[in-house]
Amino acid sequence: MSDRMHVLQGAMAQLGLNRLPQSLINGQLTDGSSTDITLIDPYTKASICTYADAGVELARLACNAAKESQVVWAKHMSAAVRGQVMQDISRAVLDQAEPLAIIEAIIAGKPIRDCRVEVAKVAEMFAYYAGWADKLHGEVIPVPSGHLNYTQREPLGVVFQITPWNAPIFTAGWQIAPAIATGNGVVIKPSELTPVTTVALVKLAEDAGLPKGLVNVLCGLGPTAGQAAIEHEAVRKVVFVGSPQTGRLVASAAAANLKPCVLELGGKSANIVFADANLEHACLGAQAAIFSAAGQSCVAGSRLLVQQSIHDQFVDMLARGMDKINLGDPLNDATEVGPISNARQFDHVTRMIGLAKNEGATIHSRPEVDDSGYFIAPTLLNNLPNSASPAQQEIFGPVVTAIPFADEADAIALANDTHFGLAGAVWTADVGRAHRMAEAVRAGTFWINSYKAIHVSSPFGGSLNSGFGRSSGTDALMEYTSAKSVWLDSAPTPRIAFGYVP
Repeated sequence: MSDRMHVLQGAMAQLGLNRLPQSLINGQLTDGSSTDITLIDPYTKASICTYADAGVELARLACNAAKESQVVWAKHMSAAVRGQVMQDISRAVLDQAEPLAIIEAIIAGKPIRDCRVEVAKVAEMFAYYAGWADKLHGEVIPVPSGHLNYTQREPLGVVFQITPWNAPIFTAGWQIAPAIATGNGVVIKPSELTPVTTVALVKLAEDAGLPKGLVNVLCGLGPTAGQAAIEHEAVRKVVFVGSPQTGRLVASAAAANLKPCVLELGGKSANIVFADANLEHACLGAQAAIFSAAGQSCVAGSRLLVQQSIHDQFVDMLARGMDKINLGDPLNDATEVGPISNARQFDHVTRMIGLAKNEGATIHSRPEVDDSGYFIAPTLLNNLPNSASPAQQEIFGPVVTAIPFADEADAIALANDTHFGLAGAVWTADVGRAHRMAEAVRAGTFWINSYKAIHVSSPFGGSLNSGFGRSSGTDALMEYTSAKSVWLDSAPTPRIAFGYVP
């Protein structure tokens, strides 16, 4: 057994996980019985383990368990008690932050320093929504008829959530916390490539007091376990985080069963640099925008729009900075960029770089990168128009396309010339221009003189191929509840305009 496997098993043992990986159904770690799935260490390309897809039967059991437990959680536990349980979960996550980060680093290939930050954010998510648990209420509406009319916010029931491989524990917390704060049960299916930290998170939550069966984890495939969960009668809403291609399939399956969706999909975000910006600050921001997490981020600043007068200077600054970024072992504290998370994505990024070369791009990248893992060095594509395939298609790797623009109007036109609408940023010293850009660029999140600032209290989501709905902030509370309108006739005689009473 390799040293890395010893480290992985040690971290799992600290969390009470003895086998890799099992679904968590009604509080029980349970083996699947369908197709075999192999987990690969992206740093070494070595096999970690093989496990069986959860399949249709475990999906059915998970949905039934969530349905039963949700009634107890929403009807028999006060909102204040639910909030206290969530605070306890937050503390439990912080107490076990290091083994969670280690598992995430090995299986997802993310630098350990990034994983520690994301685990801390998961704890913050539960703490934030814990505070909302007893503050959800409706309103009294002064209707003209004189009735007493009031509304209530009610949980949907059971929600099915599908999360991606690029940020497994972060997106698990991002989805689970608002769902249970509003009184729902959850069935969650993490990516089959990175399921372990989601199981660990939910097991920690149960140990901290979350009712068993309220949140169930399916370790398996979309066409089997995922499809069965979407079709189950208990599921009232589907939440998906992932690619536009898979998002369309999920939305179609949900629509066929008349179930609404929240979709968090991809992006091709414009990071816009004007000549009056602090260029050193903007260059560091541009590096973080695209190269952190090896570019495997839906909000990555993958289109770098630079004003013509500084384009060559800025691109040179960025290229020199790229060469100093430390690639390496995700478990090494000094590593800034780890490998691509899986072989399929590695092949896609490699193909897109080749396509850029064929379309005439000038490519700047390190000549040699360790090929023992799925490593792709930070890469800059220059001399491509915004219409080129690498500027329009999501690459989801450490690859940025630099595009010059003439003026403010040109920058806005280029930024909006995409089928996505997720994020964007501007770097400028002109306050008026900053606000004009924020208003004009189509994006669900827009940064001014920064990039990738994100917090659970702020709404997040996009439009067009970036999806629809919002999954954080108070907006998420609305996504996970429905409004009921209640009418009370207080008049001494009924105010009924028509009808027959025998």
